[in-house]
Amino acid sequence: LATLSFTGSASAFSTGAVSRTFVSRTAVFAEKLPIVGDESIMAPKAHGTSETPVQQDLLWGCDNETADRICNFNRHYAEYAGYWTSTNFLKEVDRETPTDYFDSVTGKKLFTAPIGRSMDAFLQESASHGWPSFRDEEVNWDYVRCLPDGECVSVDGTHLGHNIPDKSGNRYCINLVCVAGKPTE
Repeated sequence: LATLSFTGSASAFSTGAVSRTFVSRTAVFAEKLPIVGDESIMAPKAHGTSETPVQQDLLWGCDNETADRICNFNRHYAEYAGYWTSTNFLKEVDRETPTDYFDSVTGKKLFTAPIGRSMDAFLQESASHGWPSFRDEEVNWDYVRCLPDGECVSVDGTHLGHNIPDKSGNRYCINLVCVAGKPTE
């Protein structure tokens, strides 16, 4: 006689001496995300919390001085709510295919959106919260970490924003000036 039991998001199935545990892929990601980093990521470096200043000529007309201050010399503050709507972002973003967002310091790809939703849904959610708002599946976890206090950072020390979960799950409110870089890889 086999027994089937549920604990959290895993299912256990056992038949005598043989036991198997099955976990859905979605459940694995939900339990492991965000990937948590430690404070050492944001230790002082050559240029604030990063090795170098932000790139010149950021995308969407983002202000370099604001970007450098928020990316490299800040741990708690953000561009003002709605800043992203005052840039060229809404005029220039591709409405048909997902857009890649690159670290304004290193040029590494940090986010791709929208994934699993329309561009209209991405923009509507971002507008309702005041900052571009990304979901777990839109984050490039090779280069993004969240600190225990919710601060969202790049593995290279760029402050990005904060994870502010809502009823739909993790929501990464990200400063546009921090992801307006050009790819360097």
